[in-house]
Amino acid sequence: MTALSSRLRAIPSWQVALFGALIALGFLITAQVRSEAPRVRYTTQERAPLVEAVIALQAQQEALKDRILELRTRVTVAEQGAVGSGALVRDLNTALRAARVAAGLVALEGPGLYLQLEDSQVPVPAGESVADYRVGARDLRLVVGELWLAGAEAVSVNGERLVPATAFVDIGGTLLVNSAYLAPPYQVAAIGPSDLYDTLVTSPGFIELVQARADRFGIRLSFAEPDRVTVPAYAGTVTLRYARPPAPSPTPEP
Repeated sequence: MTALSSRLRAIPSWQVALFGALIALGFLITAQVRSEAPRVRYTTQERAPLVEAVIALQAQQEALKDRILELRTRVTVAEQGAVGSGALVRDLNTALRAARVAAGLVALEGPGLYLQLEDSQVPVPAGESVADYRVGARDLRLVVGELWLAGAEAVSVNGERLVPATAFVDIGGTLLVNSAYLAPPYQVAAIGPSDLYDTLVTSPGFIELVQARADRFGIRLSFAEPDRVTVPAYAGTVTLRYARPPAPSPTPEP
């Protein structure tokens, strides 16, 4: 004991303090390692399922994004198709209306003139034909033809719209126009440019008509130029009895 005590006394005090500190540090490190071991094991065990869940959620999110983009594309295509269909319908309606106007199936109004033809009141000399002193189909055909040449776009006679199939036929003292019997006086309504009257009365064909019919036989002609002229729609049948569209020719085989 005496020898051991003497040895302990011989060790410096700072070494004893350092040895104690190292022992205490060793205990702390051991305790820390033991406390971290379960946590490390827990983290290692739970990390794989969490990573798999995150990857699955990311895959679902990407799939939903792709679906959204697909639906947006389909909506855009549908909208463009609707716009295209609407434009096509508008174009077809425009073309149909133009065809109806050209066919005389639509009532029209606009600038123009009224021209009235009446039978002559001059006594018929002996030996001459009474028909020469009456307005006939030939007079109406000439007047209407001159109106077309002057730029008229729509013409009617006593409310009967003139169309490409219209014909003037003398029936006694009346006219047959569009299957309707018309009696004199005959009022011609025409829609056209503002200079329609000037162009008409200065045309050689109309001047010849006046000289041949008004000056010689007394057929009376009168004009009116209102602000607006109304031409009714064609009310007759549009069924063709003999004309048919040609059958399409067969496509030649290659």
